Amino acid sequence: MKTMLQSLSDLVRTKSTRRATPQRSRRAWLAAGALALSSLTLPFSPVQAQPDPRNPNQQWVGTWGTAPAGPPLAAQTQTFNDQTLRLIVHTSIGGSQVRIRVSNEHGTTPLRIGAAHIARRGAGAEIMTGTDRVLTFSGSPSITIPAGAPVLSDPVDLDVPALSDLAVSLYLPGQVQATTIHGSAFQTNYVSLPGNFTGAATLPTQRTITSWPFLTEVDVSAPGAGAIVALGNSITDGAITTIDANRRWPDLLALRLQTTRDRTINSALGVVNRGIGGNRLLRDPGTQPLFGRAALARFDRDVLATAGVRHLIVLIGINDIGHPGTGSAPAEGPVTAQDLIAGYRQLIARAHAKGIPVYGGTLTPFEGTIFPGYYTPEREAVRQMVNNWIRTSDEFDAVIDFDRAVRDPAHPTRMLPAYDSGDHLHPNDLGMQAMANAIPLELFRGSGAAALKAVKRQAQ
Repeated sequence: MKTMLQSLSDLVRTKSTRRATPQRSRRAWLAAGALALSSLTLPFSPVQAQPDPRNPNQQWVGTWGTAPAGPPLAAQTQTFNDQTLRLIVHTSIGGSQVRIRVSNEHGTTPLRIGAAHIARRGAGAEIMTGTDRVLTFSGSPSITIPAGAPVLSDPVDLDVPALSDLAVSLYLPGQVQATTIHGSAFQTNYVSLPGNFTGAATLPTQRTITSWPFLTEVDVSAPGAGAIVALGNSITDGAITTIDANRRWPDLLALRLQTTRDRTINSALGVVNRGIGGNRLLRDPGTQPLFGRAALARFDRDVLATAGVRHLIVLIGINDIGHPGTGSAPAEGPVTAQDLIAGYRQLIARAHAKGIPVYGGTLTPFEGTIFPGYYTPEREAVRQMVNNWIRTSDEFDAVIDFDRAVRDPAHPTRMLPAYDSGDHLHPNDLGMQAMANAIPLELFRGSGAAALKAVKRQAQ
């Protein structure tokens, strides 16, 4: 299958390498890279996942996650009446124990979870025999979550394989509105007939949904492991990819990590997808609440609070450019490249304060997009300025050139037709694969310092 993967020297430039030769051509950079890197190290110590002090062998790492938004507009609000949700999630890393995070962070009234189970998924809404586990919260089989709060379940023993499907079942007594929800799951989930069917081998399904209400993270106990967080918008969220196929680029990165033959790559890394369709770096969603709070506003919740976070990939900003004042918040003015750069610097500083290296993704092409008013030549100029800064500024710890991976070489302001979903903004399944392939696994060879050594070897 054809991809747009380029050489490591084209697609990733570490911050130390760029500092050594900021004005040179790529040929000169390659020639001088080995000498420059030999005396340079990262300016901070990468974070390590911390074990539970009460149980040193229990180290929690996110194997799946999503970012909640809301509360939805009235016309978008889903209501459940004494029903059980069976929510399907795809793991990235395996472990011997599991716990879940349930959120009422966008709710204005308490949320009652009457019962909760987790199991390995069979087909459809079925669970695999012998894998069903009752989940408790602070020792109780039910819990009332205050408005604005999340909760963690107690851990249970369950052999969770990497790259497998889990079924999380939540019983919601009475009438419940999904005020905290990830609106675009690209995954079929199930709503039961009235009743508590959390332990049912086959759920009596009333309807299906393609969203994730209330569930925001699944963690596994995996000593020595860590997590990569992908912070972004609909392109990271997986918009226009095949439903139920797990073809989002973070899923495909997890697949690469689990199947690489390079034993020096740290494959013990979960990949947690914190993309939200319509999300922006700088501004809140205005009249479209399911677009989610600005990345700067949700950073602590969606990045720092992720269990075992060790790396951060940032791919966000195209919506700041394309709809700064159209649809979501008409009174807002245009966003400049300088505005976005200031926002990226804040993400970098806040991640570095916690010892997390940040890899900046260049913004992908959008000329010709079908969304009215989204593309203009002036907005393309902003994208180009932003991408130039990401590539050359020396401020991200590495650069992942998603733009180069999916653009049409004959028309670089457009996406390659083979990778285009049809709306000229979102990559299709093949485009998502090209994006995943554009991420050098050498970034995950131990610590950030090891990534520098990997680039040094490639430059020699």
